[in-house]
This record gives sequence, structure tokens and C-alpha cells, in this order.
Amino acid sequence: MGGPELENLIGLFARLPGLGPRSARRIVLKLLRERENGLLPLAEALRSAAASVRTCTNCGNLDSSDPCAICAEPLRESRICVVENIADLWALERAHVYRGKYHVLGGTLSALSGRGPEDLAIAPLLKRLEQGGIEEIILALPATVEGAATAHYLTERLRRFAIPLSRLAQGVPIGGAIEILDEGTLATALRARGAA
Repeated sequence: MGGPELENLIGLFARLPGLGPRSARRIVLKLLRERENGLLPLAEALRSAAASVRTCTNCGNLDSSDPCAICAEPLRESRICVVENIADLWALERAHVYRGKYHVLGGTLSALSGRGPEDLAIAPLLKRLEQGGIEEIILALPATVEGAATAHYLTERLRRFAIPLSRLAQGVPIGGAIEILDEGTLATALRARGAA
């Protein structure tokens, strides 16, 4: 179909989440048809991001500054929301309901995957808490077996700090019909119910 440069570009796009070879071909074709407005600006943005974006040494977020803009913002509340990954941090920021700081673990505990506490960014979290000034820790981990195991492990490790510890509420989603929910979701929703 095309030369090695074209096949390499298609192959790189096909590796992205949610894209396969067919979608990658369509994207590459679109970019090449619009070189000035598509391909060249994308190439420059990728070069710039590769040169300047780095991991925040404080929380684990990605930014072009270290500490990141969130950690550097002086008006943030003295709370730390612990998340599994950067995508979770970005999702919470997009919701505009939380004004505290974050800590990215970089995964969850998983015996099957061979991921233990030493593989997660738990030590930097403990160091942040030892520095003081934190009034609450929120565990915003996934509602999976691995997320529950990680939350339990962190609860035990963080107990010595005597800082209030909370978890995100789980249960019935907005717009969710009770009759189609699984038993685990219903049980969690009933246990975590609040005042009406």
C-alpha cells in the first residue's frame, strides 16, 4: 500500500487504546490529506510534549512544570485524594467538585499481576503525610477486587497518622434502574446509604 514510513505511522497509531489498524489507517490518511492543518501541528505538539512534559515529583501527575500546576496552586484544600492513575486524576479535575490535592499510586495491588506495595507510589504518599498539614485522605480507587485490596492495605498503613480517611461512595449510578443492578452494587449502595 505505502512505503515503510507510512506503515510505521499506521502501526504507531494502531497501538493507541481504542484504535485498530483500520482506524489507524483512516487517521493517517486524514492527517496526510491535511498536512498543514493536521499532520505538521500534530508532529510539533508531539515533539514539544516529549521534550517538556514530565511527572510531578510530588503527586505523580503529568505537567510541563515540577511541581505540577495542581500542587503549586496555593488555594488548594489540605486534602489528598489518592487515585490509581493519572486518567482518574484528570477525570476528577474535569468534574470540578474537588479542590484538594492528589496522589497517583500508579496502579493497584494485584497478586495475579505480581504487583505489590513496593510497585506503587506508597512511600512518597507516606512521606507527604509525615510532613504534616493534611486534614483528610480520600481513597478514590476503583470498585474492583484490586481496588478494594489496595484501599484495605492503605487504610492499615495510614492509620498511624490519625488523619480522617474516607472513600468515594459506591452504589446506584445516576439514571441506573435498580432492577438491572447486580447484587454487589445493590449491597454496597445499601450499606453506604445517606440521609434523605
